[in-house]
Amino acid sequence: MLICLVTALPALAQQKEIVSVEAEYDPSAVAELYSKTPIGLKVKYADSSERKTAGLLVQTPHGEVRNGVLTFSRNAARPDNYKLRLQVTFSGYPGKTWETDLQLPYLTGIRFRHYADSLKRGIHFYLNVEGEYNSGKIYPLDTTRIRFSADKGTIIGQDLLIPLADSLTRQIHVTAVYRGDASMRVESEIPVKQLPDDESLIIQNADDVLKPASKKKKRQ
Repeated sequence: MLICLVTALPALAQQKEIVSVEAEYDPSAVAELYSKTPIGLKVKYADSSERKTAGLLVQTPHGEVRNGVLTFSRNAARPDNYKLRLQVTFSGYPGKTWETDLQLPYLTGIRFRHYADSLKRGIHFYLNVEGEYNSGKIYPLDTTRIRFSADKGTIIGQDLLIPLADSLTRQIHVTAVYRGDASMRVESEIPVKQLPDDESLIIQNADDVLKPASKKKKRQ
């Protein structure tokens, strides 16, 4: 993907020889999930000095930079391993263009991270899936990015549910598939809680919180 940038450098730097231009995105913009991020350019000169500046707008079929903010298409960037090819032109260097790559963050794997160790009948069980990115960051993913399936029970949005009357199911096999790449998938076996909850541990009255725990009498 090719994006053209035009930017102005201060007059002080116009006569220096540019040896390279690097592009970087703002890591606080969560570009892992969103298709918009501020970007900056790092200009390196022959005298080993550096200067940072922001690019201005030039349109492209796959994205644009406006006032230093890049809006991009993640699907269009996928064939190039999520790299955007930038063409940079500085106003003080007529007729010269520098090219550089901007590496966008991308998903490297997904994983289940369940909030409970078993599923209770008649109660929605949230299927929590996290995405691991090449940036080292981890974010929860929803149904816009993940497709769920299960061999038993019912998938409702991002919840798994089995009827309260179901006394036969012992465990449920669930699968999560990344919508952008079907080869990226993860599976999990979720056990179904068999024993009823111990209701003796449930506090029925707020005053009971202040009462000391009763001690069992020892047999003589």
